[in-house]
Amino acid sequence: MPIDRKTFISKVALGSGGLMLGPPAVQTGNRPGFTIPADFSIRYLATRWGYRGTLDHYCQAASEAGYDGIEEWLPGSQAEQEQLFRVAENHGLEVGLLVGSGSQDFNEHLEQFRQDIDRAAALNPLYINCHSGRDYFTFEQNRQLIDYTTRVQAASGVRISHETHRSRMLFAAHITRQFLDELPELRLTLDISHWCTVHESLLQDQPEAVSLALERTDHIHARVGHRQGPQVTDPGAPEWEREVAAHFGWWDRVVEQKISEGGRITVLTEFGPPAYMPTVPFTGMPLADQWQINTGMMNLWKERYR
Repeated sequence: MPIDRKTFISKVALGSGGLMLGPPAVQTGNRPGFTIPADFSIRYLATRWGYRGTLDHYCQAASEAGYDGIEEWLPGSQAEQEQLFRVAENHGLEVGLLVGSGSQDFNEHLEQFRQDIDRAAALNPLYINCHSGRDYFTFEQNRQLIDYTTRVQAASGVRISHETHRSRMLFAAHITRQFLDELPELRLTLDISHWCTVHESLLQDQPEAVSLALERTDHIHARVGHRQGPQVTDPGAPEWEREVAAHFGWWDRVVEQKISEGGRITVLTEFGPPAYMPTVPFTGMPLADQWQINTGMMNLWKERYR
């Protein structure tokens, strides 16, 4: 069954803002343990990952669902870029861009990455989210990508962050901590579901690394992971209460810090399609409705941080 907000809220005891070091503390309703100012800005983005309709239908569906924008990979041609922004604007949506290179050769990877960062920044998107580097590149190689985005952000004014993603440079909590310690300008897209899988835990044994990552987060991918995978079957299912509570505990800390800084946060609800989403054996049928889970997660966020 897809996520049901009322059932979810009644069953799940959401954390009160700290790292989850034990069973989640009981809390009444879907509210954090701090006040949300009326003027605090959270912008909600829809993912096109798994959506089979046209760009126009996708943007229409995102707008009607209550999203503020869409996150999309940087299109390859100028005509496609213009079309993306034109269609999004027609539906009242902002655009966040994804940039990354798939090359296994570092020099080629770096050149592709630089070119795409430059092209993305010239479009003045809401933000740029980077799938940066490779987990097997050296620290010094990967930092060249970060250094380049730091310069582009300073020159363009476009917010650029690097995603905590498996197979990329920030694939693990302890590795990310090294980058954060060395590079104070580094800003993160927090997809902490990946780390739950990499470390086969809810990160109870790495509070310092997690805390530093939360402090440096500008953008969130709101997917719930677990010890054996980056995506629970359905966040409304009672067997995932602990994992959902842990993720909201981490997200609470990011939101609370942004409030204290007078900043803002952007959020992409990014539960994925098969095979990210588990399927029924032999049929390939997904166990839940991806779109409903993502819009349900957005509505949970809106209710919690309204």
